Amino acid sequence: MAIAALIVVDVQNDFCPGGALAVPDGASIVSVLNQYVQSFGERSLPIFASRDWHPMKTRHFRDFGGLWPIHCVQGTHGAAFHGGLQLTTDATIVSKGEDPESDAYSAFQGTTPEGIALAAALEAKRVERVYVGGLATDYCVKSTILDALKHGLVASILVDASRGVNLKPHDSELAIEEMVRAGADVVTLEHVGL
Repeated sequence: MAIAALIVVDVQNDFCPGGALAVPDGASIVSVLNQYVQSFGERSLPIFASRDWHPMKTRHFRDFGGLWPIHCVQGTHGAAFHGGLQLTTDATIVSKGEDPESDAYSAFQGTTPEGIALAAALEAKRVERVYVGGLATDYCVKSTILDALKHGLVASILVDASRGVNLKPHDSELAIEEMVRAGADVVTLEHVGL
């Protein structure tokens, strides 16, 4: 049976209500994600949690020519995981966006505390399938799913545990359609095939 891993994408304070780049209804997914974490943890399946971990100056930020307000700066409260997110003690943290010259939307552009790229960390655990949820559907979740597929993994979008920024109306819907066209499937807690 193929080994599956959970990838929790960027559930950080700055992306939740009150944060610098709040995703509408972003905190509502925390309780659902906790159920996924519990389910994977009970089965001793790998859990990864990505985080934006930006330097203070990066071209990702509007102040330096990018699209976004300053958010998730290394070591700040905004960069911390949402207080309600209950990761297992052995979950692997993947930090991305540390290069000031890169946007790094995808968790696959991040590394573990040991400096190992996510793709290599998944391969080391013989992972063949990933379940991806978090913030935001139309950016970092989408990029992570598309990169997972490029790396030859089976990828599932946790639609009940993802929310979008929706700079334009329907961005999230269009992102889900794009992911499905690329080969991902859509699942919810009731239909996870573990």
